[in-house]
Amino acid sequence: MTASSEAPQVVAPKLRNPLGNKRPQGAGSKKGNRGIQVFLAVVALVWIFPVAYAVLNSFRDYAYTSKHGYLSFGGFTLANYKNAWEQANFSHTMLNSAYITVPAVLLTLFLSSCVAFVVARFSFKFNLALLGLFTAANLLPPQALLIPVYRMFRAIEVPFWVSDSGTLLNSYWGLILVNVAFQTGFCTFVLSNYMKTLPRELYESAVVDGAGVLRQFFQLTLPLCRPPLAALATLEVTWIYNEFFWATVLLQSGDKYPVTSSINNLRGQFFTDNNLVAAGSVVIALPTLIVFFLLQKQFVAGLTLGATKG
Repeated sequence: MTASSEAPQVVAPKLRNPLGNKRPQGAGSKKGNRGIQVFLAVVALVWIFPVAYAVLNSFRDYAYTSKHGYLSFGGFTLANYKNAWEQANFSHTMLNSAYITVPAVLLTLFLSSCVAFVVARFSFKFNLALLGLFTAANLLPPQALLIPVYRMFRAIEVPFWVSDSGTLLNSYWGLILVNVAFQTGFCTFVLSNYMKTLPRELYESAVVDGAGVLRQFFQLTLPLCRPPLAALATLEVTWIYNEFFWATVLLQSGDKYPVTSSINNLRGQFFTDNNLVAAGSVVIALPTLIVFFLLQKQFVAGLTLGATKG
């Protein structure tokens, strides 16, 4: 007998999971992600349901819903929007809101940019104290300042071409100033944090080229701050446009009330047509939605600044 020249093949034993689990790698993380997605979808539906329900009822007739209930489906009409526009006088009150919102937003962003530039680019003894002073306005509730602000505005005399009352009460400028005072602190805080991330080499190069402080601010800093300015503009338009408290306190004549106050004109003396109020609420919300969609890219870019590096 001759020995075989072939070497015996050694077969490695198969390793088995002692627990008998055949779950592929990463399945647990996939199920976890799927659970998070389902949870977020449910939260989004719960969040959007009241808004969608109000929009749906704004197209429904009050007589139909009073007979069949709000859980029924039918009775669709466009008369609610026509009646709401005429009864609430939206064509006039929206102009009032524009007279207040546009100057207030522009003035807030400009003043907060100036303060943020000083705080971010210059080191002095009261640097942080100045930032805290402007931010402190956001820490106080407006109701706590109601009586002092009202008395101060009543005592400040202005020319009659500024206000018919001769004071800051019952004037657009009074409402603009109080909104600027309360919103400048937040915008200054956001812009100063962004300006601190700008490379100092840019300013050193500008100084070498002979650029002064004003040129550094207008031609270098402001163009680089477009994303945060767009994000803040979207937020400020929404907040000042929807402001109701100070408008009710400082304005005394109905012809100057903003659009948020005109919703009271849709309430009846003995009953309230909720479908009519829903239609008016949708009309009031449209301008802020238009601003958001126009500045959507800049708004998202401003919110994600500093999220990634490199």
